[in-house]
Amino acid sequence: MFYYDSSFLLLIPALIIAAYAQFKVKSTFHKYNKVSSQKGYTGRDVARSILDRSGLSDVQVMAVSGELSDHYDPMQRVVRLSESVYNKSSIAAVSVAAHEVGHALQHQEGYAPLTFRTFLAPVAGIASQSVWVLILLGIIFSIPSLINIGIVVFSVTVLFQIVTLPVEFNASSRAIVQLENEFLTQEETGSAKKVLRAAALTYVAATLVAIAQLLRLILLSGNRRD
Repeated sequence: MFYYDSSFLLLIPALIIAAYAQFKVKSTFHKYNKVSSQKGYTGRDVARSILDRSGLSDVQVMAVSGELSDHYDPMQRVVRLSESVYNKSSIAAVSVAAHEVGHALQHQEGYAPLTFRTFLAPVAGIASQSVWVLILLGIIFSIPSLINIGIVVFSVTVLFQIVTLPVEFNASSRAIVQLENEFLTQEETGSAKKVLRAAALTYVAATLVAIAQLLRLILLSGNRRD
C-alpha cells in the first residue's frame, strides 16, 4: 500500500485527514466519557431499552473487549458494546450505544444501504487481503493485466467505504432522535452530537484514503503502459 514514488503525494492529504480524524474521535470520546449523563442510564440500558420498545427483544446486547470496538452484527443479530460503553453512564457511552442500535433499526426496516454493505462486506474483506498481492506481482513481473485486476478488486473496497457513509450518518441521526426523547437532556444531546460527528469523520477519512489510493493505483498502471 505504501510503495513509494511520486504518486504517493496523492495520499498525503487523505492520510493527514485520517490522522486528524483518529485523534478527534479518541479525544472527543475520552472527554465525554468522563461526563456522566444526568439520567444515569448506562450504554447497555440505552441499547436494551431502544431495542425492546422497537420490537427487537430478540437482538442481544453483549460486552466485548477493546476500546471503540462497538458494532452491530447483522448476521448474529447482536449489538456488541465495548467495556468503556457497556456499563458506563457517560454521555459518550450512551451516544455510542444508541448509534449501534441505530444499525439494528436499519436492519429491521431493510434499510437499503445497510443491506448492500452487508452483502459487500465479505467481498470487500477478501478484496482488501488480495489486492496488494496482485499489484506487487504485477509490478515485480511487469504484468499490467495483474495490476488492472488489482485495481478492479480494490474498487470493491472503495465502494464498500462509500456505501458505509450513509449507513453511519443515518445510524447517528436515529441515535439522536432516540436519545433526545428520553435518555439525555437537551444540553447533553448537543454533546452527544459532537461525539457522533467525531466518529463520522473517521468514516469520511477512510473513504478519502481509499479513493486516493485507487487514483494512485490507476496512475501507476497508466505510467507502466507508457
